[in-house]
Amino acid sequence: MKFILRLLPIAYMAAIWIMSSLPSNHFVELPDSQLDRTIKESLHLIEFAILYVLLVLAFLTGKREFTPGLNIACAVIAALYGVTDEIHQSFYPYRSASWFDLVKDFTGILICFYLIRGALFKKKFSGLGKILGFVQRI
Repeated sequence: MKFILRLLPIAYMAAIWIMSSLPSNHFVELPDSQLDRTIKESLHLIEFAILYVLLVLAFLTGKREFTPGLNIACAVIAALYGVTDEIHQSFYPYRSASWFDLVKDFTGILICFYLIRGALFKKKFSGLGKILGFVQRI
């Protein structure tokens, strides 16, 4: 289980990289183009938040204590990968890169950062704290 949790962020980063190289309608295109665009744009809110959470889970399984500084490092890594992804997309004519996409990426990361920081270090969100504590004991 530890091995899988440690590999998930790398696999997820590879999946993001591959999907960013493809047209946005490569996998799915809804009949209503406005709905299709809205859903795909809203995915920015969760795409890099998921990466941040996967990084946290990977580090929680390590031998080193998970500190507030390491938590910040996970958020920064996810944010920097978001920047890298936007730069990567700018090289493809059928993809777009924008500052607004980065804002959405960072917003998702910050929301998850708030919840995880609260659960692990501020004694809030006890249910989430229990789940993260379980992962830490794996």
